[in-house]
Amino acid sequence: MKSLYLTIFFGLLLIASSCNEDVTSENLEFPSLAPGNPDANAGTWKPILLTSKTEFSVTAPAAVTSSEYIAQVNEVKSWQKELTGSEKELLTYWGAGAVLRWNEIMRQLVAKHNRAPIENSDGTYAIPNASNPLAYPTFPFANPPYAARAYAYVSAAQYDALIAAYHYKQVYQRQGPSKVDAGVKELLPASTLPSYPSEDAVVTGVTVELLNLLFPGDQDFIRSKAEEHRRARLLSGGNVRSDLDAGEALGKAVAGKFIARARTDKAGGAVGITNGVNKWLEFEQSAQARGEIAWVSQDAPKRPPMLPYFGRVKAFLFDSTTMVNQIRPPAPPSTSSEQFKKETEEVLYYSQNPTRERFRIVHYWADGVGTYTPPGHWNAIAAEEIVKLNWSEVRWARAMAYLNMSMMDAAIACWDAKFYYYNPRPSQVDSRIKTLTGLPNFPSYISGHSTFSGAAATILGHLIPKKAEAFEEMATEASLSRLYGAIHYRSDCEKGLETGNKIGAFAIQKALADGSGQP
Repeated sequence: MKSLYLTIFFGLLLIASSCNEDVTSENLEFPSLAPGNPDANAGTWKPILLTSKTEFSVTAPAAVTSSEYIAQVNEVKSWQKELTGSEKELLTYWGAGAVLRWNEIMRQLVAKHNRAPIENSDGTYAIPNASNPLAYPTFPFANPPYAARAYAYVSAAQYDALIAAYHYKQVYQRQGPSKVDAGVKELLPASTLPSYPSEDAVVTGVTVELLNLLFPGDQDFIRSKAEEHRRARLLSGGNVRSDLDAGEALGKAVAGKFIARARTDKAGGAVGITNGVNKWLEFEQSAQARGEIAWVSQDAPKRPPMLPYFGRVKAFLFDSTTMVNQIRPPAPPSTSSEQFKKETEEVLYYSQNPTRERFRIVHYWADGVGTYTPPGHWNAIAAEEIVKLNWSEVRWARAMAYLNMSMMDAAIACWDAKFYYYNPRPSQVDSRIKTLTGLPNFPSYISGHSTFSGAAATILGHLIPKKAEAFEEMATEASLSRLYGAIHYRSDCEKGLETGNKIGAFAIQKALADGSGQP
């Protein structure tokens, strides 16, 4: 009776907390970006996908003595004459940095779309359609694998676009308008970098193109944010219009290369249903042929599993052979073994004996429906730490690129293992087990939270060494939250962390070879 009372109490606490939690909030209190090191040499760093920093050209700017440039400087002066309250808010918001703010915006979009379709009247489930994104169910369903892929493409593309922009800054050496005309005010911390092409604009250009692809039903919102960003740069006195035009054009060109990759990375086939045929039934049949209990959806009516072929998506950090031979974890305990029985009993214990501290951990790391997902949670953690370091835009982008490529590839490796082994959830094999959080609709082994967290903590610990131990502790807690929540066995969590750590190590190898001169 006591355990039932605690379960009900903590369940009500979770509902209340979930209703009050705003996962899409914007932190207006972040300080303005004022990098201690501008990383002026970033144009020499090695990009992720571009063949070279000059793959896309940028036209030489007009001379600062030209009538065209003088007219653009006068435009900035006119904008600065009498700032409104809303314009000052724009400066505060976008002054925190382009990479930071667009990452926040992407997290908002993920949270908005992280909702599974409800069943049709006939007990079937419709699949979101990218070609008709506003029809129900709206596209996308931004579940964790989809979100991890979205964060990775946007972050990696931002990084490549900034490397190219920093190269052309040094080629053309056109200084910002306040250095040319004393009548232009610097309303944000002055940059020591040349202003052409604008680093803010290149981030906007590349991001808008990719977000339009990933969230096609939100293009009006995305466009409005881009217009805000552009306006803020003119108001700030940091750029003139041609700085922004050149940056946006370069960003769009770089985006095209990443979009081409995205269209051929096999994510489109991850649903596993072709012409009404459930291809993923092969996984169930394989598990049964091995004499194992196969995973079965616990939704009512039974729902097709989430992206069963995501494990075949093209990774950023390794190829499919490496994944199978070096990353895929060993088989979980057989469902007929004493070890499996022991681990199931452990899950039952946590299900029936919740404590306030364990429930806090479960809730903090839940990252379920309507949130920006576990990868988004690690993006938020990274942002809160990086903002303290006074990094340049390009170093921000580098960190987020390695972080998010790690978590996309963690999703690929995790989903490969989940559907290769097709292990049942604890509550499927023991009806007494009641979860303390939502039950994901896909197989148990290995834990997604654990794999994401192991990868994130490993690469973040490399990038920010003084926080490495803290990140590792966070990853361990995130992993245990799934055991405490009674949705994963201990082996799911432990092997998930190990797999994530391996993937983070691949990201570290790539980071050490990019010429940036830092971890």
